[in-house]
Amino acid sequence: MKILLGTHYLKKTGGTENYTYALAMELKRLGHEVEHFAIIRGDVSSKLEEQGIPFMSADHYDLILANHMTVVEELWPKGFVIQTCHGTIPELEQPSLYADAYVGVSEEVRDHILRLGFPKATVIPNGIDCKRFYPKKPVSPKLTTVLSLCQSDKANAFIQKCCKAANVKFLRCEKHTDNVWAIEDMINQSDLVVGLGRSAYDAMACGRTALVYDFREHHMGEFLGEGMLTPDNIEKSMSCNCTGKASRLKFDEQGFIAEMQKYSPELAAWSREYALENLNIEVAVRKYLDIYKGIDYKEAYKTIKPRLFKAMGVQTCDTIMQKKRRQYKRVINSLIVVSILLLITTILLLFIK
Repeated sequence: MKILLGTHYLKKTGGTENYTYALAMELKRLGHEVEHFAIIRGDVSSKLEEQGIPFMSADHYDLILANHMTVVEELWPKGFVIQTCHGTIPELEQPSLYADAYVGVSEEVRDHILRLGFPKATVIPNGIDCKRFYPKKPVSPKLTTVLSLCQSDKANAFIQKCCKAANVKFLRCEKHTDNVWAIEDMINQSDLVVGLGRSAYDAMACGRTALVYDFREHHMGEFLGEGMLTPDNIEKSMSCNCTGKASRLKFDEQGFIAEMQKYSPELAAWSREYALENLNIEVAVRKYLDIYKGIDYKEAYKTIKPRLFKAMGVQTCDTIMQKKRRQYKRVINSLIVVSILLLITTILLLFIK
């Protein structure tokens, strides 16, 4: 199939950017003709092009896998669009009426999509390339090194203090300042990784224990976490994409050190096995293709989608495009009128002089 992958940002490494890259590599491995699109291009789009995934060049694709509502609204006339929503709060993550099918990366996101009135959404967790993210060396028998992938100076200062008290080496890598592409190499230098969301999944794929914790002021406003991921809490934590919102645990210094001390090589080995079975990009791609192949799913949207558009005051996608064309035409006509008036004014001023 001819498949287009779209996301708003491909400037620097990050959760959605790495997810897009992993999807592209797996789809290419399966023999599909894959291209990419981004509103803001950069390092990650360059890496895709280096791997033979060119920038959008066609007018039509069999399937479009899009992140972010801005991208959906840019690409929807070009093919069947599956929009993946990675959160519930950011505007970019809201589902767009222009998409044909919807995916939430967790039950929390799926339920958010349904509450907004969309009739169906599929849960597909963030997929990890488990051939790229794998245990390159064994973990230590006892906890010796902690890597923080937290995006908060407050959280990193707290974790560093806890590591010092526990006589454990502290490493950190913050995507907004360090922006390390080969993050799997740093993860393999540690025994335990602290972070949220995809950071935890990357760690598990590398056969490291993952401790879900961070301070995200824009959507949490406080220190929150799930603690160490184990067979007992993994499903609950993943229901909110391992963001800490499922349990909303808070830790003082002693509590955090106690949580780190739950570390064991056996737990690290379980983490790798869980990632292979549940977080593998191969599984995620299979689920996306199953959505596209689901004829009943597509047929349902032939009747459902017009009703959604009608609720917005339009009848079909065609009328939306027609409205856009009329808007553009009005703008162009206004510019022409203004230009003519300016020209007439200039001529009159020259004549008066």
